[in-house]
Amino acid sequence: MRTRVIEVLEHALLSLRSVKEVFELLFGAVFYFFEAFVRLFVPHPRKDVEGEIVLVTGAADGLGKQIAKELGRLGATLVLWDVNWEALDKTAKELRQSLDVRVYAYACDCSRRTEVYRVAEVVKKEVGDVSILVNNAGVVTGKYAFTEAPDNLVDRTLRVNTAAHFWTYKAFLPAMLQRNHGHLVCVSSHGGLFALNGLADYCASKSAAIGFAESIALELLVLKKEGIKTTIVCPYLINTAMFQGCRTKWPSLLPIMDQREAAETIVDAVLREKMYLALPGSLYFLMVLKSFLPAKLGIIFINFFGGLDLMDHFHGVPVPTVTYKKPLRQRSDSSSDPQSLTYYE
Repeated sequence: MRTRVIEVLEHALLSLRSVKEVFELLFGAVFYFFEAFVRLFVPHPRKDVEGEIVLVTGAADGLGKQIAKELGRLGATLVLWDVNWEALDKTAKELRQSLDVRVYAYACDCSRRTEVYRVAEVVKKEVGDVSILVNNAGVVTGKYAFTEAPDNLVDRTLRVNTAAHFWTYKAFLPAMLQRNHGHLVCVSSHGGLFALNGLADYCASKSAAIGFAESIALELLVLKKEGIKTTIVCPYLINTAMFQGCRTKWPSLLPIMDQREAAETIVDAVLREKMYLALPGSLYFLMVLKSFLPAKLGIIFINFFGGLDLMDHFHGVPVPTVTYKKPLRQRSDSSSDPQSLTYYE
């Protein structure tokens, strides 16, 4: 009899828990849909990043350079990483002249785990703990059928576009966790949301980067580290050298964005602590279509919007190679003094 009573009580408690969970789900759905609707008209206020230490990977040129410039204008200390030291040094000097902030430049191949860790330690000692990490570095192999793509280029795409995020998070997230303060920015691509012909390795790497960033965001939620924010950016084509030559079938619906305009929008999303940003906004509509369309009809839509021939006219920059015995970094206040440079083998 006693066992039966316990079983009945356990069943009642489980029922109450289920009712509570259903109520939380319904209440949360109504509340957050209402909040999202209100935010369409009353955006979240922009946070202040003055004095924050911002690290931007792939900062020598293109979108990374523009993101760094926008954050520098807001008073953030800039730490620039890129595999191309000559271009990075030029960018750092330009930003020092135009911005009233500290700018540090470090040569780093983000695809190499040990190199990321080594350069990260130098950054911590010379600049401080990074509080905003922008994983922007990316490569694309070009228009190869998958079976014809050189293995070394496929491997590099996966290491730069995905694995590098793992190593930079490992290097800089612990300090953010200690202070419960920081922001993680994953610059992915529309290729991480939609399959594209001729870009199997690129799409896989960008999709993996999104999944990684989302998973880390959930970990932070469970750890109750609400002070660390995540922003995942999925842009369409931007007029940088990376996708040079690519064309859009529907420039009014899917325009090739100006890199400065894209950077301003991305920085605004970071300042307003948005978790997701798709550029242009029409990508949200296409994501909804993808969720509901039959697979074969979806392929027709991909072709209609240019996903099957996007790379036909591609002639972007080749994958960069690393030549060692380059400067590891240049101080923000240094000039041409060779003693201000640190070298690595």
